[in-house]
Amino acid sequence: MRRQRLFLLGLLSPVTLYLGVFFFGPLAIIAVFSVLEPGLYGGVEWNFYHWNYGRIFGWADGVVEWYEPVYLKILFRSMLMAAFTVIACLILVYPVTFWVSRLPQRAQLFFMFLITLPFFTSLIIRLYAWLVILKPSGLINDVLLGIGLIETPLDMLFTRFAVVLGMVYVMIPFMFLPVYSSVERLDRTLIEASGDLGARGWQTFLKVILPQTLPGIAGGSVLVFIPSVGNFIIPDVLGGAKGLMIGNLVEQQFLDARNWPFGAALSMVIMAVVLTVMLIYATKIVRAGQRIGEV
Repeated sequence: MRRQRLFLLGLLSPVTLYLGVFFFGPLAIIAVFSVLEPGLYGGVEWNFYHWNYGRIFGWADGVVEWYEPVYLKILFRSMLMAAFTVIACLILVYPVTFWVSRLPQRAQLFFMFLITLPFFTSLIIRLYAWLVILKPSGLINDVLLGIGLIETPLDMLFTRFAVVLGMVYVMIPFMFLPVYSSVERLDRTLIEASGDLGARGWQTFLKVILPQTLPGIAGGSVLVFIPSVGNFIIPDVLGGAKGLMIGNLVEQQFLDARNWPFGAALSMVIMAVVLTVMLIYATKIVRAGQRIGEV
């Protein structure tokens, strides 16, 4: 037993060390920077400076730092757009996973390859392809104008719709894989038993299928929501000024304004809010699955 523990410790030590150095280390640096005074020409001054958080939550001194409610509005908007992305990904992915799970083994492997295929192409190239598709003279408007559904081109580019559309396109694989894993492990005998006992289709779904797939839904939602909230590349390319999200704000503070402490404070607020929301969500959805299963 002791030898097995030592062996397991030896296997886990490199991973633990790697995470400790390259994850918790930068996180600690950001946490420290968030309570330091910004330097006059960038960087930091090693003085305690809580006004960085005051600019966000309302206790700014009103002399050097000013409270701006726009920061909380941008954070709320980012979380709302990330929630829309999660819902859209789930609606698109959920029925497809059941169809894929019924395919032959080779067809399933081929479909899995297609799902992961976009990862072999640069994200920037894929986003600029969406620019070509969504612009006023792009593919969608040309088709709609050609068949007579619209008379003037639709204004789709540089909108929040374009940002959500781009995030859904990028995040679909992250939702598909956990949900597909849950669907693949479904106990088909319970579904057959539910039908034999006279349950209707919607009853079987709510009381048998949904509780078994909730862990995959929760995992996929976490994998989609967290990177969507802090994403800055997709809003920058497809959203422009109208699609500004909290990730773009952090990028501007670090690169353009060179106010590293305020950018670090925004980053800490994002992490705290996202972790709190996802913890509550995961707890609620697991408990809901348990209640549905018990019923």
